[in-house]
Amino acid sequence: MWVYIIIGLIVLTIIIIYNGLVRVRNQVRNAWAQIDVQLKRRNDLIPNLIETVKGYAKHEKTLLTDVTKARSQVMNAKSVEKKADASNMLSNTLKSLFAVAENYPDLKANQNFLQLQEELSGTENKIAYSRQHYNDMVMRYNTKIEVFPNNLLAGMFSFKHEQMFKTDEGEKKNVKVQF
Repeated sequence: MWVYIIIGLIVLTIIIIYNGLVRVRNQVRNAWAQIDVQLKRRNDLIPNLIETVKGYAKHEKTLLTDVTKARSQVMNAKSVEKKADASNMLSNTLKSLFAVAENYPDLKANQNFLQLQEELSGTENKIAYSRQHYNDMVMRYNTKIEVFPNNLLAGMFSFKHEQMFKTDEGEKKNVKVQF
């Protein structure tokens, strides 16, 4: 009789641990999807921004090309790590674009530019929050699959570590504005 109770408790414990691991893994996937939504929103805003800037900054063609190239890399990235790297590069080129806009008073006063700049700024804030939430979920998940006895089941059921969304060194530096 006691043997059945002990086996039942062990099976129940395994089920609870497994379901907890699945739940946290799905929270990580959902957190990544939220980042993806904000990255898509930013990518959708960028062509409008570029078109607005083009009329004012014809000789800044290289910068506009860099922004377009960086946007394309974000859209084509498949893994979390590649998308994070491409997103960081795009953030840096957007900072440079806004710094260049400081040289064009008419552009800075243009209503379309101001609206797009405001929308991109809001989107960047949402991306930052989503990155933080994703990293919190990844930390929770990675910790959960490392602690005993979860690590035994995590290994048996192939739960793998997730990568954090890291900021590259270039994004940590201030943008240099020259007039």
